[in-house]
Amino acid sequence: MAQATQLRTEEKAEQTERMMIVLSKGTMDMVYPALMIATTAATMGKEVHMFFTFWGLQAVNKKKVGSLKVAPVGNPGMPMPNILGMIPGMTAMATRMMNGKMKKQKMPSIPDMFKMAKDLGVKLHACSTTMEVMGTPKEALIDEIDDIIGAATFISLSEGGQIIFI
Repeated sequence: MAQATQLRTEEKAEQTERMMIVLSKGTMDMVYPALMIATTAATMGKEVHMFFTFWGLQAVNKKKVGSLKVAPVGNPGMPMPNILGMIPGMTAMATRMMNGKMKKQKMPSIPDMFKMAKDLGVKLHACSTTMEVMGTPKEALIDEIDDIIGAATFISLSEGGQIIFI
């Protein structure tokens, strides 16, 4: 029994040495948590990869990275009735509110978080299929992106690692 427990512990330790974060959403309230998890894991000595796919690709777009928004519609965690999120100007208001809270807590900006992640060794991968579908050229991506890969490459990189989908 002790041998089986030790084996499971070794397997678990091996599995958590590599963390893979799939970011499929490009809103501020999704990108910040992904970057916080990535930078924290890297600080703890883990190998960390982030894969930006579908709307998550917006987070690594040079023109959009510094102006991501918070979407109040369909966000049950917002401190207001969901229907109010449809009123014109509510996205801007929610975004200003979140930016204010982040500034008050002295949180780095999302572009600064990407720089921090790179400095800590986090590998950033853009999804090749999403880039084709969305018509996003390589030049539109932030400089911190390491490469453009497909799902098969991501799955190969993920082998034996922990995958977090955001």
